Amino acid sequence: MPESFDRGALTEAVYYVLLSLFEPNHGYGIMQKIDEMSGGRVKLGAGTLYGALNTLCTKKWIKPLSEFSGGRKKEYIITDLGKQAVFDEIERLKELAENGEKIVANLKED
Repeated sequence: MPESFDRGALTEAVYYVLLSLFEPNHGYGIMQKIDEMSGGRVKLGAGTLYGALNTLCTKKWIKPLSEFSGGRKKEYIITDLGKQAVFDEIERLKELAENGEKIVANLKED
């Protein structure tokens, strides 16, 4: 995944994965939630999703819930570190939008 913790910017896919895990969810459920939240615009393949889940677990932004046996699906939940990454991203996106709106508003006045 190209995003960097130092840089602070999240990819759209990672942002949606994190949002989808404010409640416990499993892989297929995450894909469905992202599809729903994005109005069908963002669709993650299984390989992309499971690579992202592994990376986010390594960063400790999400964690698996207790291991399930008997064929039950593995669920994940966002951690406090992951929530902070989402909150930081929301502030970054607000700044981008506000600065863009200022520039566009100035152009409309000309």
